[in-house]
Amino acid sequence: MTSAVQPPAAAVVEAVTRAIAEDLTPLGDLTSALLPSDLVATARFVSRGVGVVAGCACASEAFRQIDPSVLLVWSVDDGDRLEAGTVLATATGTLASILTAERTALNFLGHLSGIASRTRVFVDAAAAGGAARIWDTRKTTPGLRSLEKAAVRAGGGANHRGNLSDWILLKDNHIALFGITEAVSRARTMWPARTVHVECDRLDQVHEALAAGADALLLDNMTPEQIAECVAIASQSARRPLLEASGGITLETVAAYSAAGVDCISIGGLTNSAAVIDIGLDIDPL
Repeated sequence: MTSAVQPPAAAVVEAVTRAIAEDLTPLGDLTSALLPSDLVATARFVSRGVGVVAGCACASEAFRQIDPSVLLVWSVDDGDRLEAGTVLATATGTLASILTAERTALNFLGHLSGIASRTRVFVDAAAAGGAARIWDTRKTTPGLRSLEKAAVRAGGGANHRGNLSDWILLKDNHIALFGITEAVSRARTMWPARTVHVECDRLDQVHEALAAGADALLLDNMTPEQIAECVAIASQSARRPLLEASGGITLETVAAYSAAGVDCISIGGLTNSAAVIDIGLDIDPL
């Protein structure tokens, strides 16, 4: 797995620890406890459909926490394409341990692969229109953000800010109180080394944000034609800011937004609407 798409190791351990506690508290796996403790088996993780894999580290951590003696050998890395029938990994060890870890491992693999797969579809669609990068948002599952953002990277997307401490994003509710010019000035005074990102949904706001020296503009709920006009205006600025398009952009429209010339297109649905990829665990005959 390349470091660029790896989730933070500490986040993997924490998330898997919570998931296993959720599954095994208070008495453990009652059903697997019925199996002979020395019964060894081999099992294969197999994709039932097409997509992009993510979550390998979480699956590995699930087996490590349940039984570190289970040998898990991966045939894929996060970011690899999946076809129906692709064998992702082979697990060899005590059958009871394999079955106890199975659901936690599959939950992470299916969920995170779904995000990576949906991201790849948007990335490919955007590339048909232009060079815009696909960005995620903070619309993530509580407690799983760093894992889901890693899955976006595995799908070829890029990460927007990870949390509210990363940089300053002046949205409509902030602007309604201060106005763009004063809000940017306050941000520069309080956080002089931070990126200042301004949401604009009208052309006059674009002009004001450019004059105020914003580092990035979020062009919200505009048509591709309106976006193209904003791009042309921003490109004439002494220092062109990063330009992001957002708001209701779909697979059917993302190519047009990319063709309009923005740098990034943010899609909340990468993380809050991705369908799970169907991955199963097949036990070889004993």
